[in-house]
Amino acid sequence: KAPPGACQVFRPNGPYTTSFINLEGICSGELPQYVAQFNGQWSSGPYNSNSVIFAPSEPIAGTNVIFTIAMWIKPSPVQDFSHSWTTAVFSLNSYQAFGIQNNCLPNTCLVLHRCSSADTSSYGLLPYSIFNNEWYFIAVSVNPPNYYWYINGVSSADTNGNTYTSSPGATIGTQFAQCDSNAFNGSIANVQLYNTSLSANEIQALYLEGIGGAPIDLQHLVGWWPLNGNANDYSGNGNNGQIIGNVNFVSNWYSGYTPP
Repeated sequence: KAPPGACQVFRPNGPYTTSFINLEGICSGELPQYVAQFNGQWSSGPYNSNSVIFAPSEPIAGTNVIFTIAMWIKPSPVQDFSHSWTTAVFSLNSYQAFGIQNNCLPNTCLVLHRCSSADTSSYGLLPYSIFNNEWYFIAVSVNPPNYYWYINGVSSADTNGNTYTSSPGATIGTQFAQCDSNAFNGSIANVQLYNTSLSANEIQALYLEGIGGAPIDLQHLVGWWPLNGNANDYSGNGNNGQIIGNVNFVSNWYSGYTPP
């Protein structure tokens, strides 16, 4: 099992530089020693939750920006459906969040939930369901107006021409309170954020690496939170997360995980 910080990106010329960057440490074939567990309790305040990790300086910002979010999640039952039909797992800012759309059963939808009519989801496109207490690899690769959705290597595509704007800052485990969503209840591991739209082959490669896999496009990596015992950013860019409320790092996480 890989201890916290066993693998990280080394940037010899400093944060956000791309010359001579490489991975250092044990970066393949290892399972994480810990994952992050979120309690999903609704509360007022800026993060819609008392269980959240906040990274204030993440640099994905602008209008109709290109990006990719990838992570592993193990949902538990949502504790409060009264606030939204979306359960957010990662929020780029107060405006949009990546998460699970709860109202499109029997098939599960992924969604970019926004405080406007610009919501985009994989509704009716992914022939796949997410069940509680099982681990899943989920991702969204965005190159406006194209949106590419992935659950365990299964993919679909959608388009949305509506304009959206992102701002610096990111949360793991919920969405900012300015935009209504359920807080996530369950476990999250290996959150990776890129300022490019990864291809289907690259997303498939990430999935096949498993829950302890390292990033594959270091040139475009802007945030990497393995959540293996802490909320640090191991992308070499210094976007360390701040733990707010009751986030636990647990070692007995293996139930429900099947290696790809």
